Amino acid sequence: MKRTSLTLIAAAAAISAGIGVVSAPSATARTTPTAQQAAHAGQSSLGADYTPPPIEWGECPTASLQRAGAVCGMLTVPLDYSRPKGTKIQLAVSKVAHKTSDADAQGAMLVNPGGPGGSGLGLARLGQFVPKQGGDPYDWIGFDPRGVGRSTPQLSCDGDYAAPGRPAYVPEGPATERFWLSKAAAYAADCGRAQPEFLRNNRTTDTVADMESLRKALGERKINFYGFSYGTYLGQVYATLHPERVRRFVFDGVVDPRNVWYEANLNQERQFDANIDTFFNWVAENDDAYGLGTDGRKVRAIYYDILEQLTDDPEENFGAADWNDVFVSAAYYVYDWDSFAHILAAAAGGDLGPAKEWYGNPTGPGADNGFASYLSVQCTDVQWPSWRKQRHDAYKLAATKPFLTWNNTWYNAPCLTWPAPAGTPVKVDGRKAPGILMIEETYDAATPWAGAIEVRKRFPRSALIEGVGGTTHSGSLSGVACTDDRIADYLLTGELPQRKPGNNRSDVKCDPVPTPEPTPVEGAGAAADSQKAAGAASRLGSLRTQLVDAQLVSR
Repeated sequence: MKRTSLTLIAAAAAISAGIGVVSAPSATARTTPTAQQAAHAGQSSLGADYTPPPIEWGECPTASLQRAGAVCGMLTVPLDYSRPKGTKIQLAVSKVAHKTSDADAQGAMLVNPGGPGGSGLGLARLGQFVPKQGGDPYDWIGFDPRGVGRSTPQLSCDGDYAAPGRPAYVPEGPATERFWLSKAAAYAADCGRAQPEFLRNNRTTDTVADMESLRKALGERKINFYGFSYGTYLGQVYATLHPERVRRFVFDGVVDPRNVWYEANLNQERQFDANIDTFFNWVAENDDAYGLGTDGRKVRAIYYDILEQLTDDPEENFGAADWNDVFVSAAYYVYDWDSFAHILAAAAGGDLGPAKEWYGNPTGPGADNGFASYLSVQCTDVQWPSWRKQRHDAYKLAATKPFLTWNNTWYNAPCLTWPAPAGTPVKVDGRKAPGILMIEETYDAATPWAGAIEVRKRFPRSALIEGVGGTTHSGSLSGVACTDDRIADYLLTGELPQRKPGNNRSDVKCDPVPTPEPTPVEGAGAAADSQKAAGAASRLGSLRTQLVDAQLVSR
């Protein structure tokens, strides 16, 4: 689901032409939920009157997809499904065909990596990582959602928005608060100028309608779906609106449908603070390697001392906000804990070079594509509260949960003046859907545990696998046999783990994604190996990196 540091958003191509520019509405023109509900009445039939043309398959644009034997093409869909004969846009789609006989094939498996705003084109390769050849019977379908990646148009508002050297997220006074509010409002205005018509047609329900169009283009009566993070919410909404089209669905890192999207951010902020402390404690437990002390509280103090130093005396190309962003991933996943420990050790010795290298320079045309796409969904799925309420909540929460609170607040602040009308979320109801498989680690911060429990209640035929005590977000297929073998069994046979009685528990308890092996620091200023891709410890390798980047888009 949500939370990404703009740091990790890969630069993409410039915006493609194709949508005419119209004047953007003012912030006060945002429609009320009632009006928007009327404007989008009949969400379950959104796209029912549209049949897409066939996808013309050809060579894929990336070497990794080519090596996987994938084919790629473009899916043509309406910009506005209520006007199916109007302006069209195109979604980039990839396919790795089933490896079984046609008689044993089980249809198309759509994959979404999360975000919103994550590119999924490369995820047609996911099937090869399912054990027991559990992915072989499926045509694995990756796609870039509308506005994302190689889909056209590609949404971008200000490619230099995350340029390094930013001041602290935590307001040191009115000037800092004014800076971030002004920066956020300017970004929202830039988006309104860049793609105003597109912004009005980029809700979760629009992507769900695109999934229906993709089903039709593939000639499938039902679809299979593997959703990570925000992708689980897409799956929930699809299964609510189209339960008769659901075959086998996997949800990993489960979004709480009660909390889209403001409350979801507050819940993240609470758990992220706990998870970064878990990382600091791990560093302390491995003092022989890192030399930062045997007390997690002292390791935490090193991080916050450097944050304060960069707040008071930021470097020209690296500030307190950049330092905070670097470590967000450590509270998301365990994969790169060793690298982050090296970055912290180097900084403790006065060398910020590894931290700067990790942050990089996420600027240039299209570099904000993931961030812009994230906002265009989250700001329009539902009306966000006033700044007065957000400010009150942020100050209150940051008093005890400082790690992510202000970072997250400013990340979402463009929603305050977003130049497109807000809608009303679909009420998720899985009572008519067949059995689905869910995976969640106990202390997942991006999509906290309560969300998985809630979705388990709403989908009474579902089963939930718990990675007990883990902090990794959306970590399935990382080599934990207890989890991955059950995914394979479900995909091969439809067999789910036996559902336990009661509504507030998991059905299977497995080990979490394991922490990495510590590697020794050869001196206080030793450079971290920032070439270690996120996910190097997992079976997915570079594909896990793509998943991590997509999920970090959401904050």
